[in-house]
Amino acid sequence: MDESDRLARTLRTLPPSCGPVRLIAVDGHAGSGKSTFTARLAAALEEPGRTVPVLHLDDLASHRELFDWTDRMLTQVIGPLSRGETAHYAPYDWTERRFAPPRALPGSPVVLIEGVGAGRRALRPHLAALLWMERDAAGSWQRGRKRDGDALTAFWDTWTAAESRHFSADPSRPFADALVRERPEGYEMLPNPHSTAHLNQIITLGHRTPPPN
Repeated sequence: MDESDRLARTLRTLPPSCGPVRLIAVDGHAGSGKSTFTARLAAALEEPGRTVPVLHLDDLASHRELFDWTDRMLTQVIGPLSRGETAHYAPYDWTERRFAPPRALPGSPVVLIEGVGAGRRALRPHLAALLWMERDAAGSWQRGRKRDGDALTAFWDTWTAAESRHFSADPSRPFADALVRERPEGYEMLPNPHSTAHLNQIITLGHRTPPPN
């Protein structure tokens, strides 16, 4: 069995955490690789005829409220999902600097949320699992700045200060069920020494474990 399938099977067996939904959060510093990992995980979780919904927290944040999106998350997403309903949230357009018309987020056995602060205190009671991208802040930010180029230097300066304040007041990593480390091929999943994790095994995504000799 491919290791991504093994992780997907583990997540599917977790108890529902938000009504009938298993809400899985992927948190980490900006530039740590959350979006790429979450896309890989969503693909591994897909079943015939059913895709896995993914909520990107960049859609809930805004220029004025980089981290003050908790109320929108609770009312637009958590509330409806907990009642077994389809959620509707207004995604933020970072170019037009305004919120767009509502977008549907259907309930599903597993729903993924990814973004900085996905494991914040207010959301943890609704999560079936919290995964943390194990890349340090400086390395993540350097990677993100290189990706976005000089045009967004001022934004990154504002963001890194805001992110530092956020994680200082409301850290996610100590509460993560597992740490996700990027490897040259795929990822490995490590137990968090600070947490009583339900995922205390090393899992590598992206390649098949070689058979024994």
